[in-house]
Parts: sequence; C-alpha cells; structure tokens
Amino acid sequence: MLPSFIPWFLQNFIWIPTNIILRLFGAFKVKNLGNIDGIKGSAIFVSNHASQLDPILLPAALPMFSRFLPMFYVSREKEFYDQNNILKKIFYGGFFFKIWGAYQAYVGKRNFSFSLQNHLKIIKDGKSLFIFPEGKKSFDGKIHEFFGGAAFLSRTTGVPIVPITINGAYQSNFGKFFSFKKKISIIFGKPIYPDELFDGKEKIIPHDYKIAMNNIVLPRIAKMLKNG
Repeated sequence: MLPSFIPWFLQNFIWIPTNIILRLFGAFKVKNLGNIDGIKGSAIFVSNHASQLDPILLPAALPMFSRFLPMFYVSREKEFYDQNNILKKIFYGGFFFKIWGAYQAYVGKRNFSFSLQNHLKIIKDGKSLFIFPEGKKSFDGKIHEFFGGAAFLSRTTGVPIVPITINGAYQSNFGKFFSFKKKISIIFGKPIYPDELFDGKEKIIPHDYKIAMNNIVLPRIAKMLKNG
C-alpha cells in the first residue's frame, strides 16, 4: 500500500483548479456539509454512481485540507474496466488508481474480511473511504441495488456511513460539461451509525449487510436524489 501522503498531496493539489472548473462550467454546489461536523474520526461516504467525474467530486466538495482527506476508494480489478478503450486501459485500475487512493476489492470470494482487507486497514489507520455500493456506474441515471460491503466495514470498525447524493452528473462528457449544460451538486446526508443499520442485532449473517444497505442507506440517497 502506497504512503497516504501521495493521494493527500494529489487531492489537495488539484482542489483549487477542480473547484474553479466545476463551479464555472458545472454550477457546482455543495449542500448540507454541516451534517458531517459531529463525526469524530473517519467516515465511510456512500453515493450513487452516475459518471466518471464522481470520484473527484467528493474531495472537491470537502474543504481544502479537510480532515477527511485523503479520500480512499474501493475499485474493481483492472480487468473489469473497458480494455477496448485505450485511455481506460492506461489509467483505470493499477498504479494510477492507487496514487489517487483507490484499492482493489477481491470480488467473488464470499468473504468480506478477505475481499475488503485493504479497506479495513485504511479505516483502522484512521482514513476515510468513498464507496459506490452499486459496484458500477448506473446505466440509466437511477439508483440500483446496493452491495453490502459498506455496512460490513461500518459494523466491523464502528465508523459511520455518510449517505451522499451526486446530482446532475449523469451522462457527463466534455462537450456537455464545457458547454455549461451540466449543473452538478452534492448533498450530504446525516451519518448512519452501526446500531441504526442493524437495530441492535447481535448475530449478523452476510446477507444482513446487503439488507441494511438496501433498506436503510439506499432509500436515503434515493430521497436526496429525488428532492435535489
């Protein structure tokens, strides 16, 4: 695992130009940021996933040098990304993702502790995560079923989940973005702690994590997305 100062430097280094570009061309707005003021320690930010812009939007929405930076991410194996696209083949997965703070989850193992071993270490080191629990970009701009990994990480570490909504980024491309046709915003919801996810339930089976994500976290994100 690379030293954390590398993604910290990158995410803070591009904060000013990213905000200028987003606010100029995307009318970028951040709403309800105060909902995270009371969090002590790290957090697991969970969001809908509608565009390739999404990974840079949360660091841009936080204050420069925020205590939640650097932000770390859950990525898929390099082979998951479109190998027919030259740019994706070069930049997606592998070293480029790691210097930004993205580490692979080992899918198909049916064991959260193994699959998310990198991310457990990141949280235990006091860092924060940004997870797209749908596992891939939405094909229609709507929210689809969540996986349970974020709930597992929350219960295992005691770190809260912060539901956030990214609005207006669906089907973003350079043409639409730089022609002022996109209005992008991020809305921060109130933190959800493990006790609320599982209502005090002590014996948890793997399927319970998925239930918690889809019954509690997903509806809150969907409501914020609907209300804008």
